[in-house]
Amino acid sequence: MTHTEQFTHIRQRSDTSMRRALRREAPSTVGLLADPEDFAAMRHYRSFTFDDHAVYLRQIEGLLRSLAAQGKHTTVALFDPGDYADFCAESGIEPDAHTSRSRFTARIAATGPTVEYTGQRIDALIPVLISRAARRATWEYATMLLAGLGDCADCGQDIGRAAFDRASHLLMRLMDTAGPGSHHLVCSTPAQSEQLLAVVHTSRDTEGPAHLEASEGAEFATVLAVGVALRTPGGVVLRTTAPGTPDRVHGWRLQRGSLLPLSAGEVFSAYCTDADTGEPVPPEEGVEYCAGFDLGADEPETHR
Repeated sequence: MTHTEQFTHIRQRSDTSMRRALRREAPSTVGLLADPEDFAAMRHYRSFTFDDHAVYLRQIEGLLRSLAAQGKHTTVALFDPGDYADFCAESGIEPDAHTSRSRFTARIAATGPTVEYTGQRIDALIPVLISRAARRATWEYATMLLAGLGDCADCGQDIGRAAFDRASHLLMRLMDTAGPGSHHLVCSTPAQSEQLLAVVHTSRDTEGPAHLEASEGAEFATVLAVGVALRTPGGVVLRTTAPGTPDRVHGWRLQRGSLLPLSAGEVFSAYCTDADTGEPVPPEEGVEYCAGFDLGADEPETHR
């Protein structure tokens, strides 16, 4: 082999090595058809070669393990066939093509909910992904409702913005007053023909502020803001877990933009009644049903 050939060979090996290194650093996203009906809808495309959902899920899990073994950071996004068809129509691309599905997956990875793959089983990953997608849909719907309320006829204030500020204040008061421990907050409020739900998980040490995920906080405040703005009869429940003590459950009703504490009996009744049938259910062992606590000094009422 001549010196020129040796140099060319070494350079090619170096280029290949560098490309492999770059591929390891490039993140990957996998679009997942979690629902059998969504899977069936994609079978209408000839380029989609799978014909069994269970086999498809096993192959997806194998792909995720393979990507993880290569050291790639991988996320999973929920693939919706209806949204995919709309995307292809708007973009003017052929839906029955691998490249089109790849483009759509890249889009939902950037704009929609995803779950990081860390080695979890596919049957554990799917519920988390669906839950995040439902949370995102609720947040988008609540945001749309608030944006459509316009300005107050009396003061010119943006009703949706004022309601969100009010709800954010109430959430901060709840976290500040709840004390140390792990906290699980649920907000429920009706909006037009739907019941909106939002959940926040926080933790707080004996000193310092509560730790709150920003996206959860925004979703919770937005749903609560809908109840504040529309004056709907919503409510908030707080469950606190702390070492060495029983879990404590507190509750509030949303009334005219304020969270008013429920009595211990009202909290017990709400927790120990079947929401669908109205029949009583046994209280949970090791749980104390407590009155909602006073949230302290109030802010001026939101305009409507």
